[in-house]
Amino acid sequence: MKTKSPSHGTPAKAVKAVKVAAAKKIAPKPTRRWRAWAFQTYLVVALAGFTILFVLASMFNYLPADLRIERAVQTIHVTWFASLMWWISYIGYGPQIVILAAAVFVILFLIGLRWEAVTTLVALAGSSGLAQLIKIIVHRPRPGANLVTVLEQLNSYSFPSGHVQTYTAYFGFLFFLSFTLLKPSLARTILLAILGSLVALIGISRVYVGDHWPSDVIAAYLLGSLWLVLSVYLYRWGKKRFFVKQPLVAEEPGPVAPKS
Repeated sequence: MKTKSPSHGTPAKAVKAVKVAAAKKIAPKPTRRWRAWAFQTYLVVALAGFTILFVLASMFNYLPADLRIERAVQTIHVTWFASLMWWISYIGYGPQIVILAAAVFVILFLIGLRWEAVTTLVALAGSSGLAQLIKIIVHRPRPGANLVTVLEQLNSYSFPSGHVQTYTAYFGFLFFLSFTLLKPSLARTILLAILGSLVALIGISRVYVGDHWPSDVIAAYLLGSLWLVLSVYLYRWGKKRFFVKQPLVAEEPGPVAPKS
């Protein structure tokens, strides 16, 4: 009895079916237009908001709202919360953040994500360097122990918060890579939750320990998010030119082999 050989058109049909299924997941054009408008609006608002805070920080050591908010946050006297706030900030100091960044770089490089490894360093070094430059320009003093509770008086300038800006750009970029490259799983969900929590909690942590005013934190979130956007654009620009192959998730649906 003769066995029927697979049709030559089967692979092409399978590939077309995969591409059609992928196309269905793309949002309709009106939705994409609205998202683009919302994103561009945020960029303008973030830049304008940071500029306003930059000017105010250059003129005043702190704002009246800064003092009220910081004192309100520091009224939280819960042991586990205080420990959590301390640890969240601790990660961002040297050499901890340097060791962590080096470990992430090595892991990404070894598993073949070399362009991803490079752009993580750009996100970290760029955001940190930009924060230090602005600190020197604005030279706003840190909160004083005569006004709020300060766990450890730092000698560097206050505006913007280097921790917040770095966490937003660096851990935010790792969040982007994890969401983009890893397949949905419990491990990915946990990783995204950890990275998102670090970004969300570092702001209140820096206020709680008395190292920054709330306006320092808000400005750092705004500028850090702008640097995150630049890092993502750099990543996507370079990904089309360098290290195109992905060992984790294929960028485009590949051909499906016919069943024998």
